[in-house]
Amino acid sequence: MKRFVSGIKPTGELTLGNYIGAIKNFIKMQNDYESYIFVADLHALTTGSVDPKELKKQRESIVALYVSCGLDYTKSAIFYQSQIFEHSVMQW
Repeated sequence: MKRFVSGIKPTGELTLGNYIGAIKNFIKMQNDYESYIFVADLHALTTGSVDPKELKKQRESIVALYVSCGLDYTKSAIFYQSQIFEHSVMQW
């Protein structure tokens, strides 16, 4: 089975564009791909525009939106980028 990896940065409220451009495709692809969908919270920290106190709320909101839009967590691995130690190690 093919693999699919993608994510969204929690740098603000998600928009219709996020749904049409990304989430809708995540939902379609989860049936045909081994899907890994993440919240790119480490990427968000590099923008300088995210309040670290708000980051937790924003990332939880994205996961809730993923699921409420139809992303099935029994078919797709949904995770926070910061939970995967190797993401940070690869940069060094």
